[in-house]
Amino acid sequence: MKILVIGKGGREHALASALAASPRCTQLFCAPGNPGMGCIGTNVNISDSDTEAMVQFARQEGIDLAVIGPESALAAGMADALEEAGIRVFGPSRAAAQVESSKDFAKEIMKKYGIPTAAWHTFDDAEAARAWVQAQGAPIVIKEDGLKAGKGVTVAMDLDTALEAVDAAFAQEGGRVVIEEYLEGFEYSLIALVHDGLVIPLETAQDHKRVGDGATGPNTGGMGSYSPVRKITPEILEETMKTVMEPMAAALVSEGVPFTGFLYGGLMLTEDGIKVIEFNARFGDPEAEVILPRLESDFVEAILSVMDGRPVSLQWSPKTCHGVVLASTGYPAGSTKGAPIEIADTDAQIFHMGTRNEDGQLLTDGGRVLMAVTMEDTLEEAFAHTYRELDSIRCPELFYRTDIGRKDMD
Repeated sequence: MKILVIGKGGREHALASALAASPRCTQLFCAPGNPGMGCIGTNVNISDSDTEAMVQFARQEGIDLAVIGPESALAAGMADALEEAGIRVFGPSRAAAQVESSKDFAKEIMKKYGIPTAAWHTFDDAEAARAWVQAQGAPIVIKEDGLKAGKGVTVAMDLDTALEAVDAAFAQEGGRVVIEEYLEGFEYSLIALVHDGLVIPLETAQDHKRVGDGATGPNTGGMGSYSPVRKITPEILEETMKTVMEPMAAALVSEGVPFTGFLYGGLMLTEDGIKVIEFNARFGDPEAEVILPRLESDFVEAILSVMDGRPVSLQWSPKTCHGVVLASTGYPAGSTKGAPIEIADTDAQIFHMGTRNEDGQLLTDGGRVLMAVTMEDTLEEAFAHTYRELDSIRCPELFYRTDIGRKDMD
């Protein structure tokens, strides 16, 4: 099969690696890809936002399966356009992708179908939003509506921070916010392969969103992760499927927007049970980089089975996969591009998130730049291994958190 991976980040690098490992994959294209993806497939110089060019390439090349990584491409209708052109695609339609592109849409679906989530109100008016925040007090959560690349969320522990977040949201064109109650508990991610009402769970992972050690500073796209999450027992996983993932897939079918692709549940295990923090319409990043290396089943076969409506039993390594993101100076407010990177010999798997090659030199090219991943029998061993391997990556403009996974080791 000729397979096309659409995107250029660490998630797409992980997807490409897993797809390329399948005997079903005879040729792999990555559009636009990155330097790491170019080592396992053929990079194609087409932007993941250029729907017309992507469709034309897929037609000309005779692509058998397209897998879409970025949420922006899904929200823009990339899957719709490819399907209309006769290309089989694993990724939701623009309408179904609203589970991520519109927080209010997702919340209304959860309310209608009884899927547990934090209480919330949506505001299109800044003064009304400020008045609500002042009446509720802190802690409180302010979410900018729309696609925010894992950012745009402020967990405000005091009133001033909450009001500043509201003002920042409405300073943007088309400002709109979803204001939620603050949830306390243990956070985890569950991603599933979904087609209509069929939901096949992958393994659990835990992302670390805050930029600084000890979960301090602003939210990012994710500074590291590990899989599996041992605090999430098989019983909790079963309950998550029954109360969250399966009902959401069924709800989207009932609403006339059936979902095909990777459905991401960002979840909180609270004293009152499991509650949804958010849904995403694609594989998590950096969760993909620690979940997919543990998959021992044929990834292509699994996707095709789900798309054909056939349940599939996935096999996983019992080991723990642990990864740390190296981000560029200034992230998440900005980034430093063009800094040279040297990677010495390492036995870590290195996923490229924001890099480019220029005259044979690897350079930084984004906020999150690389992710180093190792796999060991235990989280403790993998934690130590990953941090040892970071010494092999040299770039003065990169930084990382030193506590990814530590909380689950206490």
